[in-house]
Amino acid sequence: MRSLQSQIVKDLDKKIVLLSGPRQVGKTTLSKDIFPSYQYLNYDDSDHRALIRKQEWLKDSDLIVLDELHKMRGWKRWIKGIYVLEGVRPRILVTGSAQLDIARKMGDSLAGRHFSFRLHPFGIKELSQNQYSTPEKNLVQLLEHGGFPEPFLSKEPNFSPRWRHSHLDQILRQDLLDLEQVRQISTIELLVSLLRSRVGSPISYSSLAEDLGANVHSVKRWLTILENLFIIFRLTPWHQNVARSLLKTPKFYFYDTGQVDGDEGARFENVVATALFKEIQEREDLLGESWKLHYLRDKDGHEVDFLLLGPKSRAILIEVKWSDSAPAKALLRFGTRLKFTDMEAVQLVGKLRDERQISETLTVRRASTWLEKMPF
Repeated sequence: MRSLQSQIVKDLDKKIVLLSGPRQVGKTTLSKDIFPSYQYLNYDDSDHRALIRKQEWLKDSDLIVLDELHKMRGWKRWIKGIYVLEGVRPRILVTGSAQLDIARKMGDSLAGRHFSFRLHPFGIKELSQNQYSTPEKNLVQLLEHGGFPEPFLSKEPNFSPRWRHSHLDQILRQDLLDLEQVRQISTIELLVSLLRSRVGSPISYSSLAEDLGANVHSVKRWLTILENLFIIFRLTPWHQNVARSLLKTPKFYFYDTGQVDGDEGARFENVVATALFKEIQEREDLLGESWKLHYLRDKDGHEVDFLLLGPKSRAILIEVKWSDSAPAKALLRFGTRLKFTDMEAVQLVGKLRDERQISETLTVRRASTWLEKMPF
């Protein structure tokens, strides 16, 4: 069972539920698993489209799943009318990818009438909750195949790279054109290729623009499009002045770790980034908690991979190392400089024999075990 599933079932009795996430992350499978009696209607199918527009779905179904509904003009006003007239019987679950996620961020007529959820690829915590395998084996498989269900679960040789190529091509050739009027698809493909080898590094817009033979404004726009398509997500450096933080050089990570072109260290950092990003978004969707994920870098170039900021001035500094268990100097440096009410620092190591308590607030942890529990 997916980590969001039980709460979605509860919320469907009270509200319309919007479920967004990357293409092929498992939204449709989850939707079909939650009730024995359901009707699945995809707006891309011409016959289904007619049923949706005429509202001729079976009224005695436990659940109506409306997939790709965001492609219907005025869909939010339309579904609001159904909610006002019919309530939540039958229950309605709306699923989609890029445009649906954009819509959920906008103030609109659905306010107060829906709950939103974001479905991510598999992570160690979710896999352990389902008793898939040991945390250590799950980490190895995530490093090799990424967390999307099909490549992760496939046992066929060479399935993952073939799936990944097809998956990205489908997003850029179909979803991109649905979302934006873009002609430079080949340039955006090259941008994705450049980002693959720069995971975990601060990204210079001007450097990317030079490599692509484009202007900085276009590069920023294309990066935002790739975020909206759930290909990459952005981390900004933390600064007490939020506006200054947003102007600083960002880092980008892939939802699909298998896209990363680098050594084990780069792929491992991406696995940790996706796990943290998934956790804070699920805590917001499930618990209403507000967490932020950044990285730390000072003017002298000292850097810590991740900074988690939570309620009540909670802060967790996280440094990621594949096999180095010696505490990073930057982690020690920032650990003494930052002043949060409740702060700890942890170094997550992919290959670690023994965990260590360095100080009252600093520990060296086995990454697979820590990511399984997410103890914060």
